[in-house]
Formats: sequence, structure tokens, C-alpha cells
Amino acid sequence: MADDHGTPEGGPDAAIPGEGTPFHGEEAEPAEPAADEPAGAAAGGPAAGDGGAPMHPDLAPLAFLLGRWEGAGVGGYPTIESFQFGQELVFSHNGKPFLSYTSRTWLLDAEGHLGRPLATESGFWRPQPDGKVELLLAHPTGITEIYLGEINDTRVDLITDVVARTETAKEYSAGRRLYGLIGEDLGWAYDMAAVGQPLQSHISAQLKRVG
Repeated sequence: MADDHGTPEGGPDAAIPGEGTPFHGEEAEPAEPAADEPAGAAAGGPAAGDGGAPMHPDLAPLAFLLGRWEGAGVGGYPTIESFQFGQELVFSHNGKPFLSYTSRTWLLDAEGHLGRPLATESGFWRPQPDGKVELLLAHPTGITEIYLGEINDTRVDLITDVVARTETAKEYSAGRRLYGLIGEDLGWAYDMAAVGQPLQSHISAQLKRVG
């Protein structure tokens, strides 16, 4: 989708998730830890929880996601021009059987320099028996989603079960997501059905763990 100026927004309301920290360009400064990142996560490793809480055993199938990830991706849709974006993902836990999750993105120019913030999203990953997982997501654009998925080794496939929109949110009907390790990197892809368009490829990114 596009905003009022015809430029890509983020997440299901338009193009991608985000706000954030620098990824490219000489002007980039060191990234500050996200507000909900566990204290001492860098020193204690990605599995360190809030206050050093041990990881709940139910989280073992999703442990490969833990930490802060940064990188870049590409996006497009029939209703907008193709674009590049920088992204930060943070997966953390507090010792309970769910992961807290945030995503922030920024538009990148042709040289890879950070531009304006795009979308942001946050939510919770809830592992279930038999390799199943539930993902609850909220977007400040007036959209909430519930995804159901399956965990296969270091890959997670998800598709929307419920989408709810406020009266002022843009039309969005379904999403499909894939998260998985590519070597030591985290790759992810997002398909979207919105503004009268069928479910189709929208954005993808490859991220490196930085904390």
C-alpha cells in the first residue's frame, strides 16, 4: 500500500514494519538497545532473559530466534513502487513460555543510507505442543493479527487465522510469513493480501544477530 503521498508505509497497512537504529551509511551511529531488550543480553547471550531469568523449556524450539537482529531487505507490491529498507528485530523472554517480539524498519536510499521510519509491530510468540506456534501481532495502524504456524528445526511457517481492523485502518485481509536461519543469519519473508490484491510476495529481509 501507499501513504497519502504515494510512498510505501510498513506492515500490513502498507509495506513493512519499523522505527529505529542505523544500519548503513557513514553517518550511522552505534545502535542503542531496544527498550524491551533483556538487560545484559549481550553479555549473557541471546538466551538470557529479563533479569537473567532462565529460558522456559517450552521455548526451546524457538530459541534460535532469541536476540537482536539487524539487516536490510527489499519490498514491493502492485500498488506501490519497489523499495529497500533497514530493519531491527528483537526477540526476548522473561522466563515464561512466550517470546516478546518487536520489529522496526526504515526506508533506505539507493546508497543504503537510512531515511524516514516506516512501520513497527510488536507481539508475542506462543509455542504449542507438537511443533505448533501461535503469533499475536499488533500494529499502530489499527490492525491486529493472530497467526498459526509450525516449527520445523530452524524454520517457522505462519499464516493468519484472524485479522481485526479498526474503522480507520486500511483494507488488509491475510498474511503469510516465513522465518528461518540462513547459515548464521535470520531470513524472513512476508506475503500480503490487501487493498483488493490477492495474497502475494510483499517483503523479505536477511538479518545478522547483533546482540
